[in-house]
Parts: sequence; C-alpha cells; structure tokens
Amino acid sequence: MELPRPRKTRELTGRKVLLYLVASFAVVFAVNGYMVRAAISTFGGVETQSSYKAGQQFEHEVETAERQAALHWQVDGKVYRNKAGEALLDVTVRDAQGKPVPGLAALARLAHPADERLDHVVPLGKIGAGAFHGAVAAARGQWELLIDLDRDGKRVFRSRSRITLE
Repeated sequence: MELPRPRKTRELTGRKVLLYLVASFAVVFAVNGYMVRAAISTFGGVETQSSYKAGQQFEHEVETAERQAALHWQVDGKVYRNKAGEALLDVTVRDAQGKPVPGLAALARLAHPADERLDHVVPLGKIGAGAFHGAVAAARGQWELLIDLDRDGKRVFRSRSRITLE
C-alpha cells in the first residue's frame, strides 16, 4: 500500500503579497481613471465658468431686472415646426400700451437644460417694428428659450422660458 504524497503548499512570500497589493491598487486606479474620464466627457451642463465673477455681477443683474420690470413690455416667443422639421421662432415685443416697440435688435438661443453643448443660437431677422422671425434645426424635447433684446448695443430686456419642442 502506497502512502499518499503530501501536497505541496504554496508559500505566501513577501514578494507575492507586494504583487497582490500593487495589482489591486492598479485595478482601483484604472477604474477611477475610467470613471473620471467618463464623467468629464459627458457632463456639459456648466452654468458659469467663474462663480466669483458671477457673484460680482449679481447686483448689476438685479438692477437690470428692475429696469426691465419697469418697462412693462410683453414679449411673446412662439416656437413651432414647419413641414421640413425646422423649429421656427416668432418673437413679438409690445410696450405697456400694446404697441410694437421699434428700434430693437433681438438675439435668441435654445438652451438645452442639461447639456450646453446642445444649445442652438437662433438667427433672428427683423420683420417689422417689434417683430422678429428665425429658424433653427433643433431636436424634440425640453428647451429653455432665451430672448435678449438690445438697443444701441445694450441689453434692455431678457426673456427666459421653458418650452417643449414636438
């Protein structure tokens, strides 16, 4: 009768412990690197580049909003689609008495609520006193419609509203 051979056990050496430790940290660093890269490449929703500068301009924005409210203007932006699928924008600006406001230039932007890389500037052409029209190729979904009205290069009115493009 033959005796069973004793199994050769693997020895745990300092070199193996070091190798396992380095390998586990390498896996953690690789996963963290991948996650950081994925987070940076997919997040486009930065609202402001410098919070400090935005804070300094806050009082100016409050004054601008108070001057805007004192005008009592009615600014309407209507967005609809044409047969080609383009988003069309009609903007009308009326004063407190309901008359068209002359002498304005309009700028419009469709801002995506989560990713500023998807924003669209809408080129607006003047079609009459206080009336503007523009078109842009924008996808369906939720958007923020920003309309800036300028006179002599200075912003006199800003309209911001949430819309849904069908």
